[in-house]
Amino acid sequence: MLIIMYLLDATDRRILAALDADSRATVQAIAYELGLARGTVHTRLDRLQRSGALKAHSPRLHPPALGWPLRAHITAEANQDKLDLTIADLEQIPEIIECVAVSGQSDLSIEIVARDADDVYRITQAIMKCRGVLRTATSIMLRELISRRQHQLL
Repeated sequence: MLIIMYLLDATDRRILAALDADSRATVQAIAYELGLARGTVHTRLDRLQRSGALKAHSPRLHPPALGWPLRAHITAEANQDKLDLTIADLEQIPEIIECVAVSGQSDLSIEIVARDADDVYRITQAIMKCRGVLRTATSIMLRELISRRQHQLL
């Protein structure tokens, strides 16, 4: 996805803060809450989506409530010549909730959800079987101290 650099003004920030507080808020509700015209809110949200600054709407799921009480962070070293194959294989593992390329000793940073420690082991073994993965290191997340947040960036 191409992301176009977009400078947020005060109105954009207010709209995004309202949406962050209630991701299901309608354009009309945001307009009313902020004292803006509905067309203004709609146009700005559309522009933010087209620029890539605002991701597609999705509910914030809580994995433990869905039967996935454990999270783990896995770093992986990968053969760069096979990276496309590695990513294609990783996409087939449903417990992977995020994978990003990183700099440093490892090439990939992978976050997974799991049912228990044996499940973490099983998922890690599945990752090791992906084409191009050379080695992994796993850290189980013990407790969430600061939830994923972005409102403070506005």
